[in-house]
Amino acid sequence: MDYTRGAGGAAIGARLRRVSEWIDGDATRVYAALGIDFEQRWFGVLNQLAQHGPASVGELASALRITHVSVSQTRQSLEKAGIVASEADPADARRRRLTLTEDGARLIERLTPLWRAFEEAALELNAEAGDVATALDRLDDALARKSLFDRIIAIMPSPATGTSAPPTG
Repeated sequence: MDYTRGAGGAAIGARLRRVSEWIDGDATRVYAALGIDFEQRWFGVLNQLAQHGPASVGELASALRITHVSVSQTRQSLEKAGIVASEADPADARRRRLTLTEDGARLIERLTPLWRAFEEAALELNAEAGDVATALDRLDDALARKSLFDRIIAIMPSPATGTSAPPTG
């Protein structure tokens, strides 16, 4: 039995994790089958650098809407692999900007046709699944209006009174 399907919307986090693991696992298999040493978690940062040029960790985190810590960890991995380097920001020497190395630029050149195939396959999958990307946009918007944390706190009884907290935000 598939617990997550039976639980419906109550298992949305588990379903999203499962789908993410499935997609990331298949992507990893594709890179391995083609003999490309690439970690799927690198994609967002590398794609941003390839499309927009050098950027700070903060700029990348903002563009990708992920945490600064997550981008920093990815940066460390990419630097260790020799794919990106950090340099002083000409506008603010306290800040570092990530840039592709020569090896990184060659890797992007090699990956570009593969990334187009990924995009085509993703568009096909999205269409077959009934435009899940639009549903994810609605989920993003709903969470931006009111976080899951706020929703849970509003439902839970207050320890002091035993009644639900007043609605927030």
